[in-house]
Amino acid sequence: MRRDHTPTGRNEVGLPLNLQTVPETSVSLFAPFFVCVLALVLDHRLGEPGRLHPVVGFGRWVTMVEKRLNTAPDEARRSLLGGALAMLLLTLPFVCLAIWVSVALDGWLLILAQAIALWLALSLHGLAEHGRAVVEPLHTGDIERAREQVSRIVSRQASALDERGVAAAATESMLENGADAVFASLFWFLVAGIPGLVMHRMVNTLDAMWGYRTPRFLYFGRAAARLDDVMGWVPARLTALTYTLLGDRKLAWWCWRNQAPLWDSPNAGPVMAAGAGALDVRLGGPSPYPDGIKQRPVLGGARDASPASVESAIRLVQHGVGLWLGVWLAVTTLVFVGVCG
Repeated sequence: MRRDHTPTGRNEVGLPLNLQTVPETSVSLFAPFFVCVLALVLDHRLGEPGRLHPVVGFGRWVTMVEKRLNTAPDEARRSLLGGALAMLLLTLPFVCLAIWVSVALDGWLLILAQAIALWLALSLHGLAEHGRAVVEPLHTGDIERAREQVSRIVSRQASALDERGVAAAATESMLENGADAVFASLFWFLVAGIPGLVMHRMVNTLDAMWGYRTPRFLYFGRAAARLDDVMGWVPARLTALTYTLLGDRKLAWWCWRNQAPLWDSPNAGPVMAAGAGALDVRLGGPSPYPDGIKQRPVLGGARDASPASVESAIRLVQHGVGLWLGVWLAVTTLVFVGVCG
């Protein structure tokens, strides 16, 4: 008896039906990995767009909104509400735009849009450039030039730093900004796409501009600082784990467990302690700031910071990105085999 339909579970050419979905499934599963690779290529080839960077324009808007809404910094309730309102006004329009882009675009157009957004958020190439800009004058003994360069990436009083202090400040900046700008951006993109990436980057920028315990920002910046702590909690610990796996594991783990709780930031503590231990370099300690000497816990090992420690911190971040991509590719491949196998 002739049958006009194909056998159950197979298509017209006799292939299992689950294989018909392989192209679509492979694109959807591997798309985040392709986006990350493309974003890193753009970052390596093009670097940062400088004054045209969206974060620069966002920073100008942040300053304008803060001046209009932070009119009573001494009044706790009013300042807290003003800071929360300012954060919502500054972030929600862009997050809504990111959601619209994610819904309106599909296929390769969406992949391209995601790659551009991730490129603008990562700053891996820019981080390395800033670090090497400090290393070069240190190698030639030009301490004044080194101080000038490090003042662009840290808030401490650079003119009071000696060679070891400059190297330590730059090393700390590489480790901490590696967590904030690089690994947290990757994390939030992989978890929540462009909306998560945009939300984190903006909240992190607000915290960088408002998260100071000064009379003007003590209350106004609290909402942004707390949300930044929440959004950075998981990425910070994944970053600390990454540094631990790629460096001196035993020392990094000991520093993470014993020194991180002493730091005043719940997220910077694990990152800085694990990073210092991974590099076996001494960081933290007393540091000069515009308002005086700040006593900070000592982190890491016994070796003094040097130009070599800055370069090692840069490599640690770069190798960490490679590790994340490798793990993500392996997990995606296992899921793909499980779905289509």
